[in-house]
Amino acid sequence: MSKEIRLFLDQMIDIDVAQSLRVDDFDVQCTVDVNMSRANDLEILRHCIVEHRTLITLDEHFGDWTLIHLKKHPGIIRLKVNPTTTKNIKDLLSPSCNLTSRKNLRIG
Repeated sequence: MSKEIRLFLDQMIDIDVAQSLRVDDFDVQCTVDVNMSRANDLEILRHCIVEHRTLITLDEHFGDWTLIHLKKHPGIIRLKVNPTTTKNIKDLLSPSCNLTSRKNLRIG
């Protein structure tokens, strides 16, 4: 079953999370996929804007929040997971993505 939401996983989220979500047919990119493993927050945000991807991060201080304009990007989801294992991240993220599609999100 194809999911409408497009995700981008920040550097601190293991590639195994992306691979696990792809098995469930989610459209997921991670920094390794696009050679951005050492990119800064602004570069990652720009990529998400261009690719129309919702950023998933564990970073509570992602970017300078005063520079982020919600009308210009599809969103940022900060996960609070402890411990940050692939299973725990996927278990937290999957139900939300299964219930949420772009048609149900209010953007802008």
